[in-house]
Amino acid sequence: MALFKKNPNKIKDTPGDRALQVFCTIIITILLLIVGYPVVYVISSSFSSAEAIQSGRVLFLPINPTLAGYKFVFNYKTVWIGYRNSLFYTVFGTIINMVLSILMAYPLSKSDLPLKGFYNKLIVVTMLFGAGMIPNFILKSKLGLVDTIWAILLSGAVSIHNTMIIRTSFKTSIPNELYEAAKIDGANDFRCLTSIAIPLSKATLSVITLYYAVAHWNQYFTAMIYLRNKNLFPLQIFLRTILTAGQSIEASSVSESMQQQLADGTQQIKYALIVISTVPVILLYFIVQKYFKKGVMVGSIKG
Repeated sequence: MALFKKNPNKIKDTPGDRALQVFCTIIITILLLIVGYPVVYVISSSFSSAEAIQSGRVLFLPINPTLAGYKFVFNYKTVWIGYRNSLFYTVFGTIINMVLSILMAYPLSKSDLPLKGFYNKLIVVTMLFGAGMIPNFILKSKLGLVDTIWAILLSGAVSIHNTMIIRTSFKTSIPNELYEAAKIDGANDFRCLTSIAIPLSKATLSVITLYYAVAHWNQYFTAMIYLRNKNLFPLQIFLRTILTAGQSIEASSVSESMQQQLADGTQQIKYALIVISTVPVILLYFIVQKYFKKGVMVGSIKG
């Protein structure tokens, strides 16, 4: 019985504390329902029949479960072209983003960098002011980047906000004594970056990688402006076309049976496409989630 004896020194919650806990629980539950229900609805609709969706009978669970929407998507060649392009842009675009951001953040984190104040002010200016869409298009056109993969990979190659987070991580979480000891042993700045700064900042770098990757995967506006060749379109362009234009899939790209299925179940196909296009981002989040809490808090440290 002694094991279940209450601790007399435990501080009891006041009525105000309990009321606050109940209030916070209610608010969090409401927010969870607001955010979670659309996700459940989309997934359920993707597995429901077209008739059930059109009649509005799908509320929570799938009605007349079917895989027709997914079968159409898997047999639709253009979707896989977009999938391939989005994966390419996400992987190589994120690599370019991370390499450039790290190479910019590391010297800015060093207190002995010449003209460091000038560089910091110059970088802040780029956060506040931009050239605009038309000057950017003219510049890329003059450089011959329009309708090439480089228009996507090099657009926004460096995010100043993310670079500042990496710089803060390098500056506040790594003691200068480590750098000094490494330099005494003969290490140069590149060795310090690759052997000290990057390994000790895995949490922050993982979160920034997630930010960049999600941005690349979801982008469509840049592709709309700079790309004309449909073989270079990312998945989001095809998804946006289907979502906004209804039955806008080219008849020449599908068989007659698929055309009939498209005519009968456009909504079903839309939901299936949404689910399929979201899977890579969810998988990426699960991979880096253990670093997310620690890494995202680094930006809150002033430095």
